Amino acid sequence: MPAARLGGEQEPSPLRSEPGALLEDVAVAVFGIDAQERVCYWGPGAQSLFGHPPEAVLGRPAADLFPPPDPGEPGGAARLVERARTLGYWRGRMPALNRDGTVFDCGFRGFPLDGPAGASVVLALAARGDELNRVKGNLVFLDALFKTCPIGLVMLDEELRYVHLNQALADMDGIPLADHLGRPVGDIMITSDGGEFQRMLQTVARDGRTVVGALVGLRTPGRPDRDQVRSVSFFPLSGAGDTRRGVGGLIVDVTDRERAILEASAARQRLALLDRAAARIGTTLDLDVTADELVRAAVPDFADGCVVELVEWMDETEDFDPQLPLLTRRIAWGTVLDAPAGELVRGAERVVYPPGSHIHEMLSTGRPLSFPVDAEFLARNVTHAQRARLLLESGFADILIAPLIARGTVQGITMFGRSARRPAFAPEDLSLAGELASRAALCLDNARLYGRIQDIALTLQRALLPSAPDAGPYVDIAHRYLPGSRVTEVGGDWYDSIALPGGRVALVVGDVMGHGVLAAASMGRLRITAKTLARHTSDDPAALLAELDECAQEAGIEWATCLFLDYDPNTGSARIANAGHPPPLLRTPDGTVRTLGENLGESLGVPLGVGGVEYRAITVDVPEGAVLALYTDGLVEARGHDIDTGVDALRSRLAGPVDSLEEAADRILAELLSDAGATDDTVLILARVRRPPPPTGAAPR
Repeated sequence: MPAARLGGEQEPSPLRSEPGALLEDVAVAVFGIDAQERVCYWGPGAQSLFGHPPEAVLGRPAADLFPPPDPGEPGGAARLVERARTLGYWRGRMPALNRDGTVFDCGFRGFPLDGPAGASVVLALAARGDELNRVKGNLVFLDALFKTCPIGLVMLDEELRYVHLNQALADMDGIPLADHLGRPVGDIMITSDGGEFQRMLQTVARDGRTVVGALVGLRTPGRPDRDQVRSVSFFPLSGAGDTRRGVGGLIVDVTDRERAILEASAARQRLALLDRAAARIGTTLDLDVTADELVRAAVPDFADGCVVELVEWMDETEDFDPQLPLLTRRIAWGTVLDAPAGELVRGAERVVYPPGSHIHEMLSTGRPLSFPVDAEFLARNVTHAQRARLLLESGFADILIAPLIARGTVQGITMFGRSARRPAFAPEDLSLAGELASRAALCLDNARLYGRIQDIALTLQRALLPSAPDAGPYVDIAHRYLPGSRVTEVGGDWYDSIALPGGRVALVVGDVMGHGVLAAASMGRLRITAKTLARHTSDDPAALLAELDECAQEAGIEWATCLFLDYDPNTGSARIANAGHPPPLLRTPDGTVRTLGENLGESLGVPLGVGGVEYRAITVDVPEGAVLALYTDGLVEARGHDIDTGVDALRSRLAGPVDSLEEAADRILAELLSDAGATDDTVLILARVRRPPPPTGAAPR
């Protein structure tokens, strides 16, 4: 496409991109700016880059090609012209403006040229910044590839002579890199295949075929006494433009691969056993189950019998002392041998190993060890004559002992036994046993730590919950908290009862999203904050929830529900504000049960921690002797039915007799959680309200 210049003339572009050159990969715009900073030349690349056809831009100010400058600053066109005329040649990056109004990063080159009749113009070359970055990145990558790639890289010319190679290939050949250049590849890679390797290379160079992963046996002058096997891949070089034609290649030394293949084949069964063990061991966070999974993974595929024993430390910080007896507790066992092997492996719950035993030796090194079952083994490890007799009669001929060590702590030991019908344990079996024990030890330690964290979280949660809620003179309360099963972690359920001025009583219940210590700590923070706010702020529950929401956001609590109910015995009314919690139920003395707020069109509100919401409070009348029920979703939500079904079930149970709040609370929990127990934390509060007696001499209300 010809270029356009002021006056309507068309001429070929002064810059042409030859095939294969870098300019072929980067669109370059060429345009000219005259002495009045007007566009006087407009190449086809400029139209593509800026979007303006020649008739729309020729003769117009070059400033239109740039975004407006900041006040007091020169525009892009003025800066380009000034730099080019002052320096003679200038390059730099500036924002440019497309016809569609988009601004883009652009790289410029500018230099002055003498035009017709001595007029001087500034010729500018421009290209998109992202395209320039891409080309630069490719060049940097290729340069780094040849310098650092551990695979041999080579470039050969059409005569199959070395043109370029990397240091990895030079090291592979044992010949300096410079000594390769210009030499035929056959002088370096010497084969005895009757010229097959040379013919393969010639086919790639001549016909453009690609060879991938071909195996070539050879020697090199740099390593004349070493036979090598290399995996080679060759591909043709295009020879575009002024680049060389030839062959490019990737070369990998695979001399040791045959040996590795044989070793991998021999270890296939052991690897399969490890795969099965990885799938079997650690499916739960229970110590006994995890130990039994290790036994089942080893017997009978790896051994004829196996036991797992945990060390009975007096103190968890105690270090192993080889000079002291070692006490262990056997928690899992199994064997495929006939009696008395079964009696041997399952007959000891506590085992004492004397100093100098093979177990002490194994724990001192931290590596698995194997021993034949002979007189020395019995003398060093078995202190009871009866058990020594059982071991001799059991049929076990070899014992392999592996340590259960995780996170630097000795958890225990595992012992594998083989009968004389199987080969004795080999060094490869020691490695396999060590891997099995290592995986099992980590799972056992996870189970141990999980149990400890569960205990900590439960202790923390119980410490943060009220032991005797402050009910005041006109409210009787029965409260229940049930932790979830050990299948789930401790949750963030909480509740409280707060005595307020004027005989008022606030009932609060909430649930922090999540489980474990963090949820328990967040629960405690919200409970304490709510109690403080209730005692030192106004009697507006909505304002209290707003303050509690800000506290949750500041503490990083992302999601927590809360229900706040403020009962005033003087008026017989309750103000309720809800932040996403299941609504309370009200049982009137005649046994009618209704959901508070359900008939008033009130929503459950937005949970705490979300932010940016306004909470509302409603006021309801609470009859004398009525019972309020506040709860968490653990009581009404279970697998197999939705929460509405659970609330209906709670409503029907609450309609029953409630002469005693304590008995009613126990009955409701037993009936609603009878099938599978509490799978999530559960809170239930039953509060019976009363009115204060009328003043002496006053008419009854």
